[in-house]
Amino acid sequence: MRAIPAQRETASRASGAPAREEEPPRAWADATLLGSSLAPASARALVRAALAEWTELGLPGTQAHTRRLADDTVLVVSELVTNAVVHAGTEIGLVCRAEEETGAVVVEVSDRHPARAPRDGASEPAHGSAEYGRGLTLVARLAECWGVTYRTGVKTVWARLPAEEHPDEPGAPTGPPPYAMPGPGRGRPERDGDWLDRGALSFLAEASDLLAGQLDEDLVAALTAQLLVPRLADWCAVWLEDEFTGRGRSPHGIPGTGPRLARVWHASENRIEELRRALEKEPPYPPDDPGPGSGPVPHPWPRAAPGEREPVGTALAYRLVAGGRPLGTLVIGQSGPEGFPDEVTGLVEDLGRRVALAIGAARQYARQATISAVLQRGLLPGAVAEIPGVRSALVYEPCDKGGPSGDFYDVFPAGEGRWCFAVGDVQGKGPEAAVVIGLARPWLRLLAREGYRVPDVLDRLNQLLLDDATEAADARARALVGPAAPGDGPQTRFLSLLYGELVPFDGGVRCTLGSAGHPLPLLLGPDGRVRTVAQPQTLLGVVEDATYTSETFRLRSGDSLLCVTDGVTERRSGSRQFDDGDGLAAALAGCAGLSAQSIAERIRRLVHDFGGRPPEDDLALLVLQAE
Repeated sequence: MRAIPAQRETASRASGAPAREEEPPRAWADATLLGSSLAPASARALVRAALAEWTELGLPGTQAHTRRLADDTVLVVSELVTNAVVHAGTEIGLVCRAEEETGAVVVEVSDRHPARAPRDGASEPAHGSAEYGRGLTLVARLAECWGVTYRTGVKTVWARLPAEEHPDEPGAPTGPPPYAMPGPGRGRPERDGDWLDRGALSFLAEASDLLAGQLDEDLVAALTAQLLVPRLADWCAVWLEDEFTGRGRSPHGIPGTGPRLARVWHASENRIEELRRALEKEPPYPPDDPGPGSGPVPHPWPRAAPGEREPVGTALAYRLVAGGRPLGTLVIGQSGPEGFPDEVTGLVEDLGRRVALAIGAARQYARQATISAVLQRGLLPGAVAEIPGVRSALVYEPCDKGGPSGDFYDVFPAGEGRWCFAVGDVQGKGPEAAVVIGLARPWLRLLAREGYRVPDVLDRLNQLLLDDATEAADARARALVGPAAPGDGPQTRFLSLLYGELVPFDGGVRCTLGSAGHPLPLLLGPDGRVRTVAQPQTLLGVVEDATYTSETFRLRSGDSLLCVTDGVTERRSGSRQFDDGDGLAAALAGCAGLSAQSIAERIRRLVHDFGGRPPEDDLALLVLQAE
């Protein structure tokens, strides 16, 4: 959003006529947002920044603006954009302006491509689920007036929020929001019940945005504590449990058997460690089934609590449950005899639900990352075989988007004085790619050790990929991810493969290789000349009656063979690719005289330097150099 003091807001602007230059500057801002889950957070940040800038510039009408008006405006914009995301899902137009005479703020949120037809001008119904927003109920409560305007291809919801009539009177809400409680030892402001219908919702929305982007459960716990202290409590603690192993419900007093104290926070930082020691003595042991909506329960005030001669204060424990699984316990504490008002306990309960969802999402991400790492380790060789008379070097950099990489490699002994190597790339990633690699690599080794030559290995592997068993395995792998979509039946996966056989002899190595839909290998001579040493052939798993051939040549002392995947050749910089104009051959020519390891490292560095951003595809390259 741009806060544009020089932009004029006039009746002629609405009709399309140009603004008159002699008109004074007005408070006006607009933005275009993508209809994604991040749009409400972006809209809140942009509107708040614009309102602050207008006030700082002293634009007409902004002298009547207060913190409460800003909070209400941000909340209304958040609700309107949230609902627009649900209905539009593409671009969303946002306009915010201040009226010069009254200081009232008018906001407009437009669906640029609404997905639902208007229903006789009626307002959209509120949805029950939190992710759909609260409809227009909240907007109607906070706004003085609001409405819906339909034009071809555009639906606009607008709302007008009045400014305070006497913003300078004592008690006007221009200071910190009433939920911002000071630390212990200072006076607590009287909580404003009306704010809990306004600012509290904005607080929860912004807290949700902050928590939702975290992929580490310990970081979620840390952010939770800092959100609560000192706003709503003097101190906070977050215990985390393992939902798969009984969550540590062993008897009291056995070290290491209870829930893990992931975070402790106190308004006075010098008291944190002492509070931690006190809390670790009495971890929460809640019931096995907390039940939905069970609310907070009293928690023992920590014995020898920091700074307290007598154990005086109130502590409440909230179970963190997501998807029916207890994930931990959130405990807040307030020193003094007053305790927590009901509105604060309800607000923390709402926040606790969001915290539990964030912890559950972080754990799901961690589980998927672990599964991907285990699959990746199982799909690649534990070590690259040493070949007599040949030095080898390998670079393998999976992009790690959605699971195991689609690239793979292998170098292994095949018996009878033969060694084989392979560099492949499966179409797709994740479980589907893992199925193909899990079939291809063992079959390559088996066929090679059975004595099959390069063309025969490619022929048989092509038939294997076309077999119904592969399709069935592919379907089972996708079933692990989720329910299949309509028409989403088994699909054959394609494989590009460079496969070769090496036979050492006195003075060099005889190499026989074939390329099936793969970037062609390059041979670098000691004099710096580079040539291709294979012919292009069809991808594996595409044509049932394909017949594959191979080429044989000799690697003499100092010759280097470079094998890569398309993550190297198709590395992009704008509209250009790394291999445009034989770029890879030119890069390899500059490596004359280098060792195998130095060649691999230089090509890797050139590929990375070619684009301004990190590679977006898996990258694998293998260098074989005759000694």
